[in-house]
Amino acid sequence: MNKDDMILISVDDHIIEPPDMFKNHLPAKYADDAPRLVHNPDGSDTWQFRDTVIPNVALNAVAGRPKEEYGLEPQGLDEIRKGCYDAAERVKDMSAGGVLATMNFPSFPGFAARLFATEDAEFSLALVQAYNDWHIDEWCAAHPGRFIPMAIPVIWDPVLCAEEIRRVSKKGVHSLTFTENPSTLGYPSFHDLEYWRPVWEALVDTETVMNVHIGSSGKLAITAPDAPMDVLITLQPMNIVQAAADLLWSAPIKAFPTLKIALSEGGTGWIPYFLDRVDRTFEMHSTWTHQDFGGKLPSEVFREHFMTCFISDPVGVANRDLIGIDNICWEMDYPHSDSMWPHAPEELWGVFSDNNLADYEINKITHENAMRLYHFDPFAHIPREQCTVGALRSTVEGHDVSIQALSQHKERAGGTFADFQVNAKTITGAK
Repeated sequence: MNKDDMILISVDDHIIEPPDMFKNHLPAKYADDAPRLVHNPDGSDTWQFRDTVIPNVALNAVAGRPKEEYGLEPQGLDEIRKGCYDAAERVKDMSAGGVLATMNFPSFPGFAARLFATEDAEFSLALVQAYNDWHIDEWCAAHPGRFIPMAIPVIWDPVLCAEEIRRVSKKGVHSLTFTENPSTLGYPSFHDLEYWRPVWEALVDTETVMNVHIGSSGKLAITAPDAPMDVLITLQPMNIVQAAADLLWSAPIKAFPTLKIALSEGGTGWIPYFLDRVDRTFEMHSTWTHQDFGGKLPSEVFREHFMTCFISDPVGVANRDLIGIDNICWEMDYPHSDSMWPHAPEELWGVFSDNNLADYEINKITHENAMRLYHFDPFAHIPREQCTVGALRSTVEGHDVSIQALSQHKERAGGTFADFQVNAKTITGAK
């Protein structure tokens, strides 16, 4: 195998929602209440509905911009690539980057759709269902084989959430985005088995994966409010470590043997130590904490339930045997600042070559594990030989992927954690 022979499926990318997304999917009685994108006199765009205003609609959507602009958050759609919010243009960007398919997390509603939890329960449910129908029936359906469909949850009601999981599963959806820590959003934690039982049951009955995305809890690991932004960026994966520990030691893992959870954008390099630590904890303390994994070690149970994901993680790839080759997926993170796009094949191939991966290992990480986990078969729509890096790039020769300065704002300093807090609340829906 060489670089151009790889088939790449990313399990973590992001949508910047287009202005007309609710047009065809909200009940007519909510036409006047539908979220709308408003272009403001200062040149910014904001999502607005009823009394809610969402700034920074394109938070961190910096694909194709120079790194010097990464700290200048896009204020409107005119400062980002069209591929961020237009599915047809996204597919072109994917092909130019050698990527066959992607799974896309939401942006303005928050990763767990907390923003849609209004005081009007009927309206709130209509918003979630409209979003899901737009994503499945328009964004994904327009390009078969190119997108893994993902649903947003009814986070505020476990019964309604379960019903929505079952509803979208009939449309072929086996992916649900969720929060890494419900308690920080004001809901019972994962340890409250009975509260969330309808959700767990719906997930296992429909073979749907719960995807807990880094930063989705709204509570970010940080040392101090005046810490430089570099501290925040360095510590971002720590939220996923906490979520993994919470979920691994929780009752649902024991009650639902087929439950699948993806640790989205959490990286993999930390996992060998984590697995060693949980086994050590079990060995030393289970006699008095009364943990029981049915004769298995926690590390074994972790591998049965969790999929781990990385963007560029040479340490994790080097230690793939300690993680489990069947438990690793790749992600591109388009259009965010950590993304490899449009040079993912080159960077990824370098990591694989440096660590002497066999072809079967490359195939598992790049696409086979994702296809199995999400019940996704792109080859039913596109012949396999047309799905490789080289084949995809050949279909969009001349597509412009050059770095372009798009910001219309003045340069500013790197900032601190306190500066970032309002953006974090926007993306998670935290209060």
